[in-house]
Amino acid sequence: MSTHNSGRQKFTTRSFAEYKKAQKRIVMCTAYDYMQARIVEAAGADTILVGDSIGMTTLGYESTLPVTMDDMIRATTAVVKGAPNSYVIADMPFMSYQHSLEAGMRNAAALVAQAGAKAVKIEGASVEACMLAQSLTDAGIPVIGHLGLTPQSINALGGYRTQAKETADIAKLLLDAHAIMTAGVSAIVLECVPAEVGEELAEMHLLPIIGIGSGPHCDGEVQVFHDLLGLGGDFKPRHAKQYINAADILGEALSQYVQEVRAGTFPTKEQSTNIEPSIAEEATSAFMEYLIEDADLTNGDFEFLVDEVGERFLDSLEGESDQPGDYFGSGSGGSRAHLN
Repeated sequence: MSTHNSGRQKFTTRSFAEYKKAQKRIVMCTAYDYMQARIVEAAGADTILVGDSIGMTTLGYESTLPVTMDDMIRATTAVVKGAPNSYVIADMPFMSYQHSLEAGMRNAAALVAQAGAKAVKIEGASVEACMLAQSLTDAGIPVIGHLGLTPQSINALGGYRTQAKETADIAKLLLDAHAIMTAGVSAIVLECVPAEVGEELAEMHLLPIIGIGSGPHCDGEVQVFHDLLGLGGDFKPRHAKQYINAADILGEALSQYVQEVRAGTFPTKEQSTNIEPSIAEEATSAFMEYLIEDADLTNGDFEFLVDEVGERFLDSLEGESDQPGDYFGSGSGGSRAHLN
């Protein structure tokens, strides 16, 4: 797998502010497993987000709400293994920090210490979220904020729709951004707000605003792996650009595999390991000889032999027979003796 990371300076928490100062746009992409992480790192993205969007992209849920800490720890661990040179950010899933500061600290620590994330992402700018961001930062765990459309609040927001379109809502967003920045976050993911609002926020703050559906004037962009590559099925969000229809390409390849197996043209000798036919024939003959002698039958009674062996096999599974020669039972060593 080719990589575009050769010679690039390693992205760290300090890089967020440095990129902003240098007016370098930050490239972030999601990944949810080992292979996706390898692909994203090889492509040269600055950061990888293990999003709780794993609920929809991978686990088949209709929202992020059912995603658990176990889901996030397992996915983050896989992504870190697949992209060991990348700055990996892990989402704090629904109710992993809203219940109490202690729970938030404990769960964030698990994502960093156990799963290997470099930072965690939390949604909103509530008093609880800001307290957690400050406490985590003080404890040495970098935090990324998330404002605008916050999927964990989807029931309160009334659906997936553009946020901060009215004056009062924009003012509230600006206030939230100021609050979460003051709490110590390293950057803010800004989801689905008008481009003009994204531009205002990017100009207002010294730390980067990383957009998704928030216009071209943010300090960086984050997109979902599946949306970029056409793996999202019929779901095609307006804010995403589909660079390839990988679902169709993969589907065609798998269809060819199905057809070749059914036609008997795959596998071939190229996909097989071979030995001298006489070796397999000798082993088979010795095994059949053992079965015939064990059942006290002749070759002419082969059909009955199969039934007899089958019955003894079932008896051995139920523990009713332990006589030498039982099919794969305690007497299986007899077959090895015949083969030596």
